[in-house]
Amino acid sequence: MNYELFIARRYLFAKKSHHAINIISGISVLGVAVATMAMVVTLSVFNGFQDLVADLFTAFDPELLVTPKDGQTIDAKDKDLLWLKKSDVVAAYTPVLEGQALVVEGGKQQVVTIKGVADNVTKQGHIEDILYGDGHFCLHADVLEYGILGIQLAQQLGLPANFENPLQVYAPKPGERVNIGNPLSSFNHDELQSPGVVFMVRQAKYDANYILTSLAFAQKLFDREGRVSAVELKLKEGLKADKAKEQLRSKLGERFKVEDRYEQQNDVFRVMRIEKLISYVFLSFILLVACFNIIGSLSMLMIDKRQDIQTLRSLGANDSQICTIFRLEGHIICLAGALLGLVLGGVLCWIQQEYGIVTMGDSEGSFIIETYPVSVYWTDILLILVTVLVVGWLAIWYPVRYLSKKIL
Repeated sequence: MNYELFIARRYLFAKKSHHAINIISGISVLGVAVATMAMVVTLSVFNGFQDLVADLFTAFDPELLVTPKDGQTIDAKDKDLLWLKKSDVVAAYTPVLEGQALVVEGGKQQVVTIKGVADNVTKQGHIEDILYGDGHFCLHADVLEYGILGIQLAQQLGLPANFENPLQVYAPKPGERVNIGNPLSSFNHDELQSPGVVFMVRQAKYDANYILTSLAFAQKLFDREGRVSAVELKLKEGLKADKAKEQLRSKLGERFKVEDRYEQQNDVFRVMRIEKLISYVFLSFILLVACFNIIGSLSMLMIDKRQDIQTLRSLGANDSQICTIFRLEGHIICLAGALLGLVLGGVLCWIQQEYGIVTMGDSEGSFIIETYPVSVYWTDILLILVTVLVVGWLAIWYPVRYLSKKIL
C-alpha cells in the first residue's frame, strides 16, 4: 500500500478536530449510497418488466423464427427449408402461413390475421397453458377445420369460447380485382368451427387480431397450397439461441431472416431499452449531484489537516502527492457509498421479489401482475459500480486540484 492511500484511509476513519467533518463525510457516503440504490432498483424494475413481457410472448412466439427476407411465401419443399428440418440443432420444425382475412359473425365483421400452423405447434412452447374454455386444443378433425380465437377478438365478435355457428372467413383471391357486380366472387370463403377454447397472451397484438388454425386451411383460403410464410423452430435441449441463430444464419445465407424472441418483438423491447437508457442517464446526473457533497467534506478536511500537510512537506512530499491523498480520500468515500448503495439496492429488490411490498395499484385484478416485477442483472450491477466510480472521479478531480492550491 503506497503512503498516499494509507494516509487517505487513515483520514477517513481517524477522529477529526471538528465533529462536523465526520457528519459531512457520512452524509456524502449516504448521498452516493442513495443515488446508487436508486439506480439498482430502477434498472431492476425495468428488467422485471422486460422479463415479464418476454414470458408473455414465450407461449406464442417460437424460440427462433425463419422468414424469407423478401416477405413473400416460399415453397415448403425448398432445399434450404428441407436442410433446416433435418438440422442437428432443431428439435421441432413447424411450418406457418399467415395472412389477412375478414371474419363475419352475426352481422359483425372484423379484419384478422389467420395463422395456419402444423399439428406439432404444441411442441414449440406452452400454447396449451394460455387456452381458456371447456374444450381442448384442436386444429382439425376429419372434414372440420377449427379456429382458436384470441380472447379480445372473441369479445369483439360477441362469441363465447364454444360458439355454435361456424365462423365465416373470407380472403381476397390473389391477383383478382373486386367484381363490383358480385363482390363475393372475388373472395375465397371457408368456415371455422369452435374447439371450445380461446387463447390469451395478454397482448392486444395477438389477443385482438389472431386466429389459430391448421396450415392446410390457411393454404386453401389464401390459394397458397404447398407454400409457407415462415418456419418456427424449437432448439434441442441445452442449446443457446444466440449461438444456434448465428449458425443457421450463416448456413441459410441472405435469403432468410433468423430471429429470436426478442428480435420478433423488436419494437416492444426497443422502447423498453430506450426507457431504461433514459432512466440510467437521468439517475447518473442525480449521482453526479450527490458526488458534489464529497467536495464539501474534502475542503473541510483540508482545512483541518493543514498542520499535517506541513509535516508531510517537511518529510519531502510534493504538492502533487498531497493532492493525491485528498483525491484518494474522495474516491474511498465514493466507493464506500457505491458498495453500500449496491447492498441496499439488492436487499430492496430481494424484499420486493419475495414479498411484493410495492403493488401496481388498488384495483385488484386490473393488471397482469399485482406487484412490480424485479430482476437484478449482474451486468447492471457492474455497470452501476463503474458509473459511480467514473462519475465520482469526474466530480472530484478538478475541485480537489483547485482547492488544494487555494487552501494548502
